Amino acid sequence: MAEHEKQVTDPVTSPETEATLEDCPNCENQEDAETDVEVAAEPTTASVHCPPNTFAYTVQTGDSLFTIAKKFGVSLDALLAANPQIKDPSFILPGQIVCVPKAHEPSICPPGTTAYTVIRGDTMFLIARRFGVSLQALIAANPQVKNPNRIYPGQTLCIPKAVPPTCPPGSTRYVVRPNDSMFLIAQRFGITLNALIRANPQVKDPNKIQPGQVLCVPHN
Repeated sequence: MAEHEKQVTDPVTSPETEATLEDCPNCENQEDAETDVEVAAEPTTASVHCPPNTFAYTVQTGDSLFTIAKKFGVSLDALLAANPQIKDPSFILPGQIVCVPKAHEPSICPPGTTAYTVIRGDTMFLIARRFGVSLQALIAANPQVKNPNRIYPGQTLCIPKAVPPTCPPGSTRYVVRPNDSMFLIAQRFGITLNALIRANPQVKDPNKIQPGQVLCVPHN
């Protein structure tokens, strides 16, 4: 019986415990070792203030510094130089802030274009529609934008000036208003919808017209 009690009261040291204590020679017990391991593995993210000519980007799942550099058209070296707070470039976490240098932008937009600063929520498509130019014309005016699907707030774009269509004889120039539709415009001017559509071959989808857009309304 005494021998049995001794077996029960003796501390049991498993190989896993020995390995953990070996890894942490300064720890007094297993609990300290586990605490040290947890603290060492826990990432710390300090608040990052991005310097001028850079913008803050929040790391997404699957990101790496290489893919972020490629995404925004900057070199990996430039991205690393803008983020000295990142001690291990091979280890970044979702939610972490990375400062991305602004890609080269035209300082002066060429004649026939206007400088525009991208705001949050903008896309090339929305900007083109806002200014009444085609998406292709906007992309052509901004060759510095390597990926038209990736623009960011603060970026400068050159907007080509829209050329108002010249309406042929026998029609009137009309500027689309909010809540207009091709059907309502045709009804307003007493013409058929088909006649209005035929007079405006530049409208690819008659169901989608925008305020500010110019239509030619044939005379009745």
